Amino acid sequence: MSDTPDTKPTFDLNKHTARLLMSEPFFGALSRRIDKRSTTAIPTAGVKVDKDTGHFVMYYNPEFMGSLTDVQKLGVLKHEFYHLIFEHVTGRLPDAGMSKEWNIATDLAINTHLQGELPDMCLMPGVGPFESLPHGKSAEWYFANLPEDPGQGDDGEGEGQDGEGEGSGQPGDQSGDGQGSGSGGYDSFDDHSGWGEVDQSVKDMASERLKDTMRKAADEATKANSWGTVSQTVRKEIMDRLSSKVDWKKVLRYFVKTSQRSDRSSTVKRLNRRYPRIHAGKKINRQAKIAISIDQSGSVSDNMLAAFFTELNKLSSLAEFTVIPFDTEVATDKVYTWKKGENRVWERVMSGGTCFDAPTRYVNEGTFDGHIVLTDLMAPKPIASKCQRMWMTTKYYAARPYFQTNEQVIAIDCDE
Repeated sequence: MSDTPDTKPTFDLNKHTARLLMSEPFFGALSRRIDKRSTTAIPTAGVKVDKDTGHFVMYYNPEFMGSLTDVQKLGVLKHEFYHLIFEHVTGRLPDAGMSKEWNIATDLAINTHLQGELPDMCLMPGVGPFESLPHGKSAEWYFANLPEDPGQGDDGEGEGQDGEGEGSGQPGDQSGDGQGSGSGGYDSFDDHSGWGEVDQSVKDMASERLKDTMRKAADEATKANSWGTVSQTVRKEIMDRLSSKVDWKKVLRYFVKTSQRSDRSSTVKRLNRRYPRIHAGKKINRQAKIAISIDQSGSVSDNMLAAFFTELNKLSSLAEFTVIPFDTEVATDKVYTWKKGENRVWERVMSGGTCFDAPTRYVNEGTFDGHIVLTDLMAPKPIASKCQRMWMTTKYYAARPYFQTNEQVIAIDCDE
């Protein structure tokens, strides 16, 4: 990336995401919950999962976006969000892994819904080398039915894009031979690097987080009585996905894993690779300190507590849990630390009302990496948490929260 100051006018993406909110309530609501970062490391735009945090990030080249018409700017934004909606980023890859053919297939599946809204470089079913392909098919269908030679490239070897990169936080650091097989010189217009580099456990967590985000976006679109240009077919696909069951155990496990931090200590048992005869090596211990606030009100059932503690016992080798019983106050004399590898059985120690500020203050005053609150959500919205916070409740209360939050709310599946 050049160190030369950019003298061109700064591209303001916020202006166009605001327009999206007005004209496309679903995409606008989705956009508000997706991190967006300007970069010159890629030529156009792209979306990926951050492999460290499990959050979605959309990258865009400001010069590219600034060169588009207003209609095309919104089209590119929707194109990237469709990659999330259709699970191209979090779903299973073809058996052969990432390839130029898969890139093309995912773009064809999206662009069929964005006719007349995209730059000319974008691939479209029924046009040019893909003239024989119908509109309205899935990426898997297009992948299986791509023409042998769309008409560009020599002997089926297209220029392609360079590989997939190392996923160091910026897209576009790509390496590879760019060989294509039967896709000529055509490729997706946007950046798909990093899709194949994220662990499946991270993808699972990102998928569940996206489901929660899409549910909120769908609620906003329904209240606005407008889904914009989202077709009935896509809308049904979205609602079918939202009605599927959330695996709360996977979400809990990933929350703990992403809260882990690295502690480095010198050790002679592990040699320093660079100076093996001079310096001791570094041993990296991955550990997390997680606060577990337990609502003591009677509406938090023993069955839910038992199911939750069963899973915590399985995760106790990954973290140190501090269990914090609370009602309107924290029972400080009942707080205990759950050491790695220990098994614990839940015991109710209090009863009363509920105030989330009390456990949040307790956690904020400590040195925790994450905060999980097991509750019925029946209390006013709490003060902000200094560490990542997740709410766990029953399906009944998850559907009827007392307050609105952008933090993750997960329903525990148990006999309520």
